[in-house]
Amino acid sequence: MPPQEPTHDHGLAGEDLHVTVGRRLRVVGMRYSRSRRVVVDVLATAGRPLTLPEILEAGRPADDRPLAQSSAYRNVGELVDAAVVRRVDSGDDHARFELHESLTGHHHHLVCDGCGRIEDFEVPDEFEARVADLVAAVADRGFRVDAHRFDMVGRCADCA
Repeated sequence: MPPQEPTHDHGLAGEDLHVTVGRRLRVVGMRYSRSRRVVVDVLATAGRPLTLPEILEAGRPADDRPLAQSSAYRNVGELVDAAVVRRVDSGDDHARFELHESLTGHHHHLVCDGCGRIEDFEVPDEFEARVADLVAAVADRGFRVDAHRFDMVGRCADCA
């Protein structure tokens, strides 16, 4: 399936995204290379977490000079270490990657048990308010919550 438009309406876009990514990489002593920029561009337009083969395919430029597989694997790992990309597990053998939530905005995932595909989705504000209540309740028990995830697991339309 072709990449979809991003569903996040409160994340960074365009040059703001690239400026922020460039800063994060400089802080950890990395250069914002052409290969890293291609990975960021692919993930920014995907609208869902992608496997490394999907990143490689989507990153193939018009002149057919593809990203080297070894370079893509290395760059994705380094982008994860720099908090630019995050790994999303679907329960199968294929890791999927998306831009870090601090760049895209908060969202959750629909995970298909059949094919492993993961789609982004946003929950209603009322749901997030209830999660905030839960965070306050566990804070009373001395637990500090840094983030939360909510994945709905089932079957996509293609696997149903």
